[in-house]
Amino acid sequence: MTDLKLTATTFYGLEQVLANELQQLGAKNIKTGNRAVYFEGDLGFVYKANYNLHTALRVLRQIQTFHQIYKAAQLYHAIAGIDWSKWLSPQQTFRIDVTGQTKYFKNTNFIALKAKDAIVDQFRNRFKQRPDINLKQPDIRIVLHFKDQHLDVLLDSSGEPLHKRGYRTQTNIAPLNEVLAAGIVSLSGWQARHSLLDPMCGSGTILIEAAMQQMHIPAAINRQKFAFQNWSDYDESLFELIKNSSINRIKELPSNIKLIGYDKAPSAVAKARKNVKNANLDEFIQIDQTDFFNTERTIQDLMLLFNPPYDERLPINVQDFYKKIGDTLKQNYTGTEAWLLIGNLQALKFVGLRPSKKIKLFNGKLEARLVQYRLYEGSKKVKL
Repeated sequence: MTDLKLTATTFYGLEQVLANELQQLGAKNIKTGNRAVYFEGDLGFVYKANYNLHTALRVLRQIQTFHQIYKAAQLYHAIAGIDWSKWLSPQQTFRIDVTGQTKYFKNTNFIALKAKDAIVDQFRNRFKQRPDINLKQPDIRIVLHFKDQHLDVLLDSSGEPLHKRGYRTQTNIAPLNEVLAAGIVSLSGWQARHSLLDPMCGSGTILIEAAMQQMHIPAAINRQKFAFQNWSDYDESLFELIKNSSINRIKELPSNIKLIGYDKAPSAVAKARKNVKNANLDEFIQIDQTDFFNTERTIQDLMLLFNPPYDERLPINVQDFYKKIGDTLKQNYTGTEAWLLIGNLQALKFVGLRPSKKIKLFNGKLEARLVQYRLYEGSKKVKL
């Protein structure tokens, strides 16, 4: 099979994590960008990436590149010059998404409309019929990515974004995106040599993503549909082969390793348990209705990883709440390592502990920090 030029998109700060995943899967010529990783692979690798990647939002296939697009007529002729019958039939529906930045066009709606006209006109001229637009559930998703005058025309192979794993049917007020949850698990360096506690687990996403990574469970094992299944060159038998090969890599967690979630809200606990069950991980993940501030460490070799409320959608007194987090950690969890994803940058100063690491991330549009605290037993010895 011929290698294709591919792009996987992700969140800011997770580019290298995604590049590492792609390398482990066998991608070629990997290069990181801003919120994206560029790589090469054959058609089977498109399937493999969509099915397995934990930290990708979408996988895009490049079909054409143009270098001087700064007028509407140039845009129309460039899109009209692609043979769209290779990618789209008159009976299928499509949508066009515009990403990136260009100063040469009024807005993204104008670009999408002009490109749509070029595609529809081509079909009318050749086949006397045209494919329809469907913004909600199109058969084919086309992406126009601008970088000033440079235009990449891509096909979205994923369809629904890849964070929609299929296991999370129950969410709370401020659910953590699954891709971001997988990313912070990787950035924390957690391995199944330690037990893992999420003391404010909400929907259980961090624990589910941690278990899936460590057990080599394909991220999309619970998904039913991908956009590449609507492509004219889709190979169903190859996709089945790749799925079976990926599933055969699944392994169990060591019996001495525990994954535990606490939440004080009964509704959150019920939702987390439901999601864990949907992911077929209830044998490995335990969810308890418990107030973290009334707990202490009961497991010897333990890491904490959590995403506390920010006062963005969950009302809290930030100063008091984050001081209680810091006090609970240093009084009741000495000898552990704690990682917090904090989306309120002012809250950091109220924890009262000195971070060992700070990693800049974004939770949606919120600038966040993933911070590490090493909670030494007794006083930290200083070398003289």
